[in-house]
Amino acid sequence: MTIHQQRRTLACALVVLCMSTLIPKVLAQQVVPTPVEITLKGGNTKVKSIERQIDAKLDLPDEGYTLDIVKGKAIIRAKNQRAYIWGLQTLKQLVTPNGTFPLVHVKDYPAFPIRGFMVDTGRNFIPHTQLKAYINLLSLFKVNVFHWHLTDNPAWRIECKVYPQLNDPQYQRKGRDEGKFYTYNQIREVIAYAKTLGVSVIPEIDMPGHSEYFDKTFGFGMATEKGKQVLKACLEEFFNEISKTDCPIIHIGSDEIHIDKPAEFIAFCEDIAQKHGREVMVWDPGLPASAKAIAQIWRENQAEAVNTNAYVHRYVDSYMGYLNKGNPFTNVNKLLLHTPCGVAKANDKALGGILCLWNDVRADNKSLLFPHNGMPQALLPFAERFWHGGMGVAMSEEDVVPQPNSEWHKKLVAFEKKMVYLRNNLLYDYDMRWVANASQPWRVTLPTRRGAQKDSMKWVNAWGGVVNIMEVAKRHNVKLLPTMDAWMETEVHVDRDTVITAWVGFETTPRSSRISDGIGYQGEWESQGRLFANDTEVFPSEPWKEPAKYRYHYQTWHQAPSEIPFTNEQFFWMRQPAKVKLKAGWNKISLYCPRVFPNESWFVAFIPVHIDNKGHVSEAQGVTFR
Repeated sequence: MTIHQQRRTLACALVVLCMSTLIPKVLAQQVVPTPVEITLKGGNTKVKSIERQIDAKLDLPDEGYTLDIVKGKAIIRAKNQRAYIWGLQTLKQLVTPNGTFPLVHVKDYPAFPIRGFMVDTGRNFIPHTQLKAYINLLSLFKVNVFHWHLTDNPAWRIECKVYPQLNDPQYQRKGRDEGKFYTYNQIREVIAYAKTLGVSVIPEIDMPGHSEYFDKTFGFGMATEKGKQVLKACLEEFFNEISKTDCPIIHIGSDEIHIDKPAEFIAFCEDIAQKHGREVMVWDPGLPASAKAIAQIWRENQAEAVNTNAYVHRYVDSYMGYLNKGNPFTNVNKLLLHTPCGVAKANDKALGGILCLWNDVRADNKSLLFPHNGMPQALLPFAERFWHGGMGVAMSEEDVVPQPNSEWHKKLVAFEKKMVYLRNNLLYDYDMRWVANASQPWRVTLPTRRGAQKDSMKWVNAWGGVVNIMEVAKRHNVKLLPTMDAWMETEVHVDRDTVITAWVGFETTPRSSRISDGIGYQGEWESQGRLFANDTEVFPSEPWKEPAKYRYHYQTWHQAPSEIPFTNEQFFWMRQPAKVKLKAGWNKISLYCPRVFPNESWFVAFIPVHIDNKGHVSEAQGVTFR
């Protein structure tokens, strides 16, 4: 190869197209979502000034921008103000530990126009100052919609002048931040703040479902003739207070309710919104909205029925998984492997997606909502996929880690490196309870009836710090019984006799329905699980504070257990890791993983982890798997 050819080859290697192309280490570890194109020019510089050029005629899609870092300066050319903000966020992520920036050219634009995050403040009130901190996080990763769920069964969280009794705590659910609501000034403040960061706010007023507070307040339902007139006055007040410019889209909920004349009710709500110049968004499944409404699809089985040529609605994808239901570790691969809206890029129907965090259970300490539900580690793969688009894997394949050497396993491992970098730097203060784990190998038995001998079971391979045994069973056509037995085994190498710390869990309690076998008996793991290192049994390292509590073998929605806040002890990623004694060389790790009742999930975890004296989480060092 000639010198010229070598230089040309090197130059080509510095161009990044989408996720699959190798990029220089400093960039590969930093920017999420990965820019569509990055070209390194060689060397670093201090950025002393930023030159802004906004041009609607720029030859890029909406939200598109270019970023050039030259000596002493960054130049951002943007399609619009939001695109300029995205250029700034990329610049922020490109800074190196010594405060310099690589000399670089970036060309970037999204595949989908809606990339959102929803949080429920109807069930648990979150101060507007904390919501602004959430919006900071969204903007950093170019997530451009904050879906603000403002009302739910416990309370109406919007100031109401026409019917102030809606803000009266006596009509709201006790213990659910009764009496707390957002003033119109605070709502406008949040919307204005979000706009400065490139984020649009979609308020949601759920109607007529999820509205127990309404029945208690007025003595009649929202879908009655009296209720509709009250609702009309409330909506018109909201639209008069919150302008069309501030709020071009209103979400009217409409799901999980059965009423007489549903089409008539939805038409009534849509008509009010449209008279005030608002587009309408609804949940699907939900009451039948007009073809003009944007549908937010929330069930996987509903998504499978959507045909982009026949489905009447424009739609957004929220069926990729609710944060409050899944496991914070498997959610990462699920979101990264997902095909947004089932298509490679936006079209006239498929608009994007909204990642949802429902806090059904009472939450007294709102700062625990993110770590309990796996934020922001879920936001990163979500932002990556809905910015880039492209085809992922089949929905039936999303819930397990792909096998090594496959294209998607390589992408997952590469993306984990970015997450590690961000966790240790820009996200240091977010209590991100996650470590890279996709390459952990396991031999897993196919589940069998309780009491079967381990030696008689069939073994298959799986990967990841958390194994979804239910999905392993489905892949191998194993019929799930109410109770079953399974085992997992791997080998771990350390250079010397030592004690490692590892998160260990035999269940993941959903943060919505609470269906769970609860905390283990004193000195035992939950769900009757057992852990062995070299055939020596390993027990929890610390006594349980609440042994054998929170055992609910049923869905707890709208029942007393939903009013008991979660504690850290109920989630393996929140509690102190187990101490596991290992010898120098290779060590066998075995986990007995029974299914003790017909739960809706079956997750088992063994994840070596280091937690420093400040509580910051990082990968355990000196530990190798095979």
